[in-house]
Formats: sequence, C-alpha cells, structure tokens
Amino acid sequence: MIVGSPPAFADGVRLREVDGISTLQLSPEGAHASIGEGRHQSQILFLPVRHRDALMAAVIPMDADLMGRVEALKRFWRTVEGRLPPPDMRMTPQQRRRLRSMMLAADGRANHASYRDIAVALFGAMRATSEPWKTSSLRDRVIGLVKGGHALIGGGYLKLLRHRRRP
Repeated sequence: MIVGSPPAFADGVRLREVDGISTLQLSPEGAHASIGEGRHQSQILFLPVRHRDALMAAVIPMDADLMGRVEALKRFWRTVEGRLPPPDMRMTPQQRRRLRSMMLAADGRANHASYRDIAVALFGAMRATSEPWKTSSLRDRVIGLVKGGHALIGGGYLKLLRHRRRP
C-alpha cells in the first residue's frame, strides 16, 4: 500500500513524478494501479491521497508475510527508478516446471483425458509405454500432478504468492 507521507518527511518521490502508472480501478480503499510492463509489472494500492504533490510512503503490515512484502517493495522501488527488478525468488525453476505440469495435467483431466493420455502429452509416447502402465512410476507421478493441479485450482495457488518460511 502506498500513502501520502506525513509532513515530517522532507524529501522523497512525489506521486506525480512516477512514470508508467496506470490506474486500473478506483475504490473506497483508494486507487488500484499497476506500474511497469509484462513480467516486471507490479500491482499497487494507492491509499486516498489529497493531492499528487504528496510524497509517497509505503505501509507494510508487520505480520508473517513481512519479508515477502519487503521484497515486493524492493521490486516496486526498482521499477519506480526505471531499473529492472530482481527476479522473483518465491519459486525455483524446478517448482515453476512442476507447477506448469500440474496445471496441464489438471486441465487434461478436466477435459476427460485418461492418466495415460496425460502422460503421453507431458512425457512423450515412448516414455509412457516403456513399462507396464498399472505398475508404472510414471502413472503415480501423473496422478500426483493431477491432484496437485486440483489443489491449486481449489485455492492452493495462494501459497505460491507467499515466500517459503522456515519453521
């Protein structure tokens, strides 16, 4: 959330000085906007500001998601400065590949594809037919991908937005 800063802040960036902001929707909470383009785009909520000359300040709730919010603020600041933000570290490349496979598998199952058909689509016919299907480890993997995809569709995708936390 971005707010107009208290008058005690003498220096900073004014809302009117930020290039590339596009307002998506006005609401009672403020202005929902985006800045940046493509995969470097950030979604922001500007709390009600009396004028565009107000200095900007960030409000970050101190909760279990604090570190993720600080990371998002750093990415936003780099975008404001016109620099590329650092890569998003919430998911590893391996997790991204698995996520893609889960969504493809769940989509295939939703369109009445058999687990074997999904295996052929994801891993190729040669691999899917290389061993007896009923006892194949690939069959278990495909079933797990479909279950994982359904869990994501059922709301588990929200976990992707959070940084991993160590217990």
